[in-house]
Amino acid sequence: MARLRRRSCITLIVLVLLVLIVTVVLKSFAPEDSPFGSPVGLELFPDNRGGGKNDIKVQKDNKADSKPDQTNMDDSAQAEKDAKLEATLRKFSPPNYNLHAFYYTWFGNPQFDGKYIHWDHPQLPHWDLKVAQGYPQGRHSPPDDIGANFYPALGAYSSRDPSVIEAHMQQLRTAAIGVIAVSWYPPDMKDDNGEPTDDIVPLLLEVAHKYHIKVAFHIEPYKGRDETTMFTNVKYIIEKYGEHPAFFKYRTNTGKLLPLFYVYDSYLLNSEQWAKLLKHTESSSIRDTPYDAIFIALLVEEKHKRDIVTAGFDGLYTYFATNGFSYGSTHRNWESIKAFCEDNNLMFIPSVGPGYIDTSIRPWNFQNTRNRINGKYYETSLSAALQARPDFISITSFNEWHEGTQIEMAVPKTSQTVYLDYLPNKPAVYLEITRKWAAIFGGERRRWQE
Repeated sequence: MARLRRRSCITLIVLVLLVLIVTVVLKSFAPEDSPFGSPVGLELFPDNRGGGKNDIKVQKDNKADSKPDQTNMDDSAQAEKDAKLEATLRKFSPPNYNLHAFYYTWFGNPQFDGKYIHWDHPQLPHWDLKVAQGYPQGRHSPPDDIGANFYPALGAYSSRDPSVIEAHMQQLRTAAIGVIAVSWYPPDMKDDNGEPTDDIVPLLLEVAHKYHIKVAFHIEPYKGRDETTMFTNVKYIIEKYGEHPAFFKYRTNTGKLLPLFYVYDSYLLNSEQWAKLLKHTESSSIRDTPYDAIFIALLVEEKHKRDIVTAGFDGLYTYFATNGFSYGSTHRNWESIKAFCEDNNLMFIPSVGPGYIDTSIRPWNFQNTRNRINGKYYETSLSAALQARPDFISITSFNEWHEGTQIEMAVPKTSQTVYLDYLPNKPAVYLEITRKWAAIFGGERRRWQE
């Protein structure tokens, strides 16, 4: 018995010594020598480790002043954050890349822009002076009084605020939207009430990529837009942003992988001028160059259908969220428009919206208001779009607050201005409706292709 106890004691001492040796060896590994693989999901967000590219540069510049393992600690924290994001994304519905939402980056506030931009939109006078005299004029005064009939859950935000872009991408993924079509003006150019916004695009692409969302461009009718400047600006966009993984490209029936551009108010330029850019037979054509793309024209009047074909566009969209406002935005016309598109090898992209109200900036335009009817108007629009078997569906809009077409989260608010809201539904109701129809659309497309 004594010999057995002695043997047990020796065995126990050997085990304790072995544990101590293993502990010392493991502690001697530096983080970069760790025998374990990189954290899950890191490869999905390569540009976001340790913050942005500027953050990485700062870390290198300050390396001598920092603790030896500070960078590795930052990388580890970011990796953990990225892994959490990936886990969260798995809970979302997959993005539907055939569902596009028009997205605006023209909002600003004093914190990020030094002043309010677009939230202080002026009330536009009616073109008839006699009618104009019967309605208020002047600018809105944010943050309580904004140029919108609804009030955003994020407040009078700046489109430059990284936390706002992050929140928007979360909302877009909640809705299963795969592509945002960003309102775009060339560098140093702007809309009548805003400031240049092209410099926001790089950050937008970075955050969109984290959420597996793609970015297309909605080219606005900037000053001097013609076939020559369009070639220049498309070239600029593709050269600057075309290699980014979040830049939207679509594989055509011929196997080409091409960018897609929506062209707002395309009818302002005649079809002969557009043909110089878009027809293969023209010497100045963009076709079969490195800058070739899918160009989508805006259909407003019925006569524009033939102009769009003559011009050499690849498809058409309808934009306006007011059923009956234009020939293109009238739901009952969509099936015949789709038939026309099929006959002429065009893509058909109807635009659906949750409602319309712009009386905060056009107080005289009440006849074009379309009540949301607690989501029924939106669902009717989506149903009409599906019946036409479209190539894509576009949503007007994610955040065009001035015209009350937003599906972004809104909250009840009463101040000097009384705002509409989504009650009795919750702020995310239009995101949830969108998600439901994104799944229906995906299922229908698979059925059409069988």
